[in-house]
Amino acid sequence: MSQSIQNLQRLLSPKSIAFVGGTVAEMAIKPNVTLGYGGEIWPVHPTRTEIAGFQCYSSIDDLPHAPDAAFIGVKRELTIEIVGKLSEAGAGGCVCYAAGFSEMGGEGQQLQEQLVRAAGTMPLVGPNCFGVINYVEKCCLWPYLFGGEPVERGVALISQSGNIAMNLTMNKRSVNFTHVICAGNQAVSGPADYIDALLQDDRVAAIGMYIEGIDDIEHFSRSALRAIECGIPIIALKVGKTAASAEVSSSHTSSLTGSDVLFDALFDRLGIIRVNSLNALLETLKALELSKPLNGRNIFTLSCSGGEAAIIADVVDEYGLETRPFSASQIVNLEAQFPNYVTVSNPFDYNTSVWGDQAAQERCFTEAMKGDHDAAVLIYDHPTINAREVDEWVMALDAFIAAHHSTGMPAFVICTISELMSQDMREKLIKSGVVPLMGLDDGLFAISAVMKYREFFDRSDNMKNLPLFATTNLGKGHQLTVLDESQSKAQLRDFGMVVPEGEVGSSEQVCELAERIGYPVVVKACGEQFLHKSDLGAVCLNLSSPEEVRQAVLEMSDSVAASGFQVNRFLVEKMTTGAVAELIIGIKRDDQFGPALVIGAGGLLVELIADSESLLLPTTRAAVTEALHSLSVSKLIRGYRGNPVGDMNAIIDAVLSVAKFAEDHWESLVELDINPLLVLPEGEGVVAADALISFYSEDQS
Repeated sequence: MSQSIQNLQRLLSPKSIAFVGGTVAEMAIKPNVTLGYGGEIWPVHPTRTEIAGFQCYSSIDDLPHAPDAAFIGVKRELTIEIVGKLSEAGAGGCVCYAAGFSEMGGEGQQLQEQLVRAAGTMPLVGPNCFGVINYVEKCCLWPYLFGGEPVERGVALISQSGNIAMNLTMNKRSVNFTHVICAGNQAVSGPADYIDALLQDDRVAAIGMYIEGIDDIEHFSRSALRAIECGIPIIALKVGKTAASAEVSSSHTSSLTGSDVLFDALFDRLGIIRVNSLNALLETLKALELSKPLNGRNIFTLSCSGGEAAIIADVVDEYGLETRPFSASQIVNLEAQFPNYVTVSNPFDYNTSVWGDQAAQERCFTEAMKGDHDAAVLIYDHPTINAREVDEWVMALDAFIAAHHSTGMPAFVICTISELMSQDMREKLIKSGVVPLMGLDDGLFAISAVMKYREFFDRSDNMKNLPLFATTNLGKGHQLTVLDESQSKAQLRDFGMVVPEGEVGSSEQVCELAERIGYPVVVKACGEQFLHKSDLGAVCLNLSSPEEVRQAVLEMSDSVAASGFQVNRFLVEKMTTGAVAELIIGIKRDDQFGPALVIGAGGLLVELIADSESLLLPTTRAAVTEALHSLSVSKLIRGYRGNPVGDMNAIIDAVLSVAKFAEDHWESLVELDINPLLVLPEGEGVVAADALISFYSEDQS
C-alpha cells in the first residue's frame, strides 16, 4: 500500500481530528459528538480557549502531535498557510472548506496552485467543499446538515457536488452510507484517490459517484480496474451529456462521438454502471449491496393486479430483462391452485382469489420460485393509512418471504411509487434477505444492473484490458495535414484495408485511366479540399463509357467552381456494386482519451440516424463484434427480409485494421473517416469506398 493511500486512510478514518477556525469549525465539531466519535477532537483558534466544549489550541504547533485529519474552516489565504503547517507536521490529510479558488478563475486559480504546493504529498479534500463523513467510525469533517446513522457496513459515495451529497445522506430508501466524500475542486486528491482508499475497507460493498468531470482518466481507470479485482461495483451519475463536446470538424466521425460518448465506452470497459438519475443511483447502490449474485436476466413477477403486470410486460425489455414463461409442470401446479378465470403467465397476476389467505399465497409463491428463473419480483405497495385491512397486505409480504426462504431464489420487492414502502417494511425485508426497491423503473433498472455486473465478470477480456489515453495534447505548435482520398486509401491499404482499384490523373487522362481500370467506374474530384464530395457535386458514379466520363468531368468542374473551388486532379476507381449495407468506421482524437474508434451506419444514414457505437483502444475482436451487433444497421448485415447476408468477418477485420492504424499513429492521428465501407455478401468482403485521414505534425514555420 502506497504512503499516499495510507495517509488518505488516516484522513478518512482518523483517531484524532484538528478543527481550525471559529464558527464554521464549531459547526463541524458538534456532529461528531452526536455520532459518538471516540477519537481526539482538537479545536485550533488563536484567541479562544474552548470551542464546543473542547479545549482550544492556539496553533497547529501546539497540538499534542500531528493529527490524522484536519478540517480547515478559515478564509482562503489563511487556508493556504494552515495547509502548509499541517503538511510540515506530518498530518494525515485535511479538508479545505473555503471557496474562491480555481472555480473563480484568475486570482483564484493562482491561489489554488499555491494551495497545492503547500499541501505537498499530504492528501487534501477540496477546496470549495463540505468535506467527509465516516458513518462506520462515527466521525465527520463536515460543517452543515446531513442525514444517516452509524452503520457497520454499506456503500460509499464520492460526489463533486456538496449539496447533492448532503441530500443523498437524507434518503428514505434504506441506502446506508459508510463514507460520504465531497470532492470539491479536487486540487490535490481526486476520485481515483478516494476509490483506492475505499477499496482498502472491507465494510464498503459498493461505491456511488456523482461526476462532473475527471481530470486524470488514466488514474481513474486503474482505480476502477482495482475495484473490479476487489469485486466492488462502481455506480456513476455523470452529468454533461448535452455539452457540445465534439470539435467542429470536416469528417462525419465528429458528429458521432464526443467526450460523453467516450465516457460511456470507458464505463462499459471498466464495468462501471452509469445511471441517469439520483433515484436510480440510490436504488442501484442498494441492490448491489444487498442482492445475491444473479445468474442471468430471466425474472418472473408477481402482482395482485393486472395493471402492474401490464406495465411490467411493456417495460421489461427496456432494461434488458427477460420474463420467460413458467415451465409446463409449474403451469399445471399453479393452475390447480386457482379458479379457471386466472391465467398463469409471466408477469403473473395472481388475482384476488387468494388475497387475504397467507397459506394459499405461500403455496403459489413457492411453486413459482421452484423453476429456473434467476430472480423473483413481487410488486407490492404498502398502504399509507391505518386500517384493519392493511393486515392482508402484510400477509402477501410474509408469504413471499417464506417462499424465498424455502426455495433460496433471489428475491426483490418493488413498490410502484417510492412513497408506498415504509421504513418498517424495508427493514423487515432486508432482515429477511429480500431486497426492497422503490419505484418500478428504478427498481427494474437496479435488478438489471445486478445482472449486468455479474455478466461483466464472465467476460474475461475486460478484466485486464485497460485503454490507452492521450499522451500529448496536440494542436498548439502543430500543423494539421489532411490527406486526400487517394493518399488516405494508400495508407489504409498498407494495413489490410480493401480499397477499389483506382488511379489519379488530370482531366485529359481520366478516359485513359477508365479504359485501363475497366467500366463501370467512379470519377471523383481529388484534393484535400474535397472532403464532402456529394455536397459539392464532386463525384459521379456508375459511368460506363468514355463519353459519360468526359461529360462527368465537365459537369464536376462546373459544380465545384460554383462553390469556389478548382479541380485539377481526378480519382478514377472501379465501381463496386451489390453492397448489402454501408457502414462508417472512424477515429476521432479526444483531448483526454486520445484516438477513439467509432462504428456506425454509413452513407446517407450518418446524417439521418444516430446509429453508432464508440470503442476505446486497444480493442478486441469480441468487443468489435458486440458493438456491430448492437447497431440497428446490423439487421441489414444479417440479411433483412430475405436479402443477402453481409460479410461480418470481413467487417470485423476492417475495423481491427483501422484500430491497428490508430495505435501505430497514436501520437499524430487526428481523424480517420471511412464512409462508406461497402459491405458485400458473405464471402465477398468489404470495400472502403471513401476515406479521409488527417495528422498533426510539428509546425516548421
